[in-house]
Amino acid sequence: MRVFVALITTLLLAGCANMPEALQGVPESAPMPAAVRADPDAFAGERVRWGGRIVEVENTSGETRIAVLARALQGGGRPGDTTAGGRFLARFEGFVDPAEYAAGREITVVGEVVGAETRRIGDYPYRYPVVAVERHVLWAEPAPAPPPRYYDPWYGPYYSPFYPHRYPWYY
Repeated sequence: MRVFVALITTLLLAGCANMPEALQGVPESAPMPAAVRADPDAFAGERVRWGGRIVEVENTSGETRIAVLARALQGGGRPGDTTAGGRFLARFEGFVDPAEYAAGREITVVGEVVGAETRRIGDYPYRYPVVAVERHVLWAEPAPAPPPRYYDPWYGPYYSPFYPHRYPWYY
């Protein structure tokens, strides 16, 4: 009976996993961007799953490099609100449309660490870990918040001068 309960519990918990198929298959012990940035040669060839907000997109003749501000991933693989150690470069083969992959959009990539590249942020030289992207998910933009509702204090049955309970002569 205990084995049956354990099996059912495992199946129910597995059914709750909502990570997209494109992001599965990376070990949980994968290094974070800050660790790779400190020593990129030690992590060359490691498979990682990183995500964050797109900062800029640079297209060259054969590839596209997307600079991403790293964020810690939530349970479903979507970037959260907490930082995860700086920035990284996601290297895509071919062309990626900068209008679709616009700055501010959230992205999660799965790929292999291929080293580091130094670029400038303002006048500061910054070393970006580079990930050769195998699979990725560009997350949908959140729906805009509805405008706040205006409440007119003079509208409604309890505020109307014609409300029947307020004026007995109304009857």
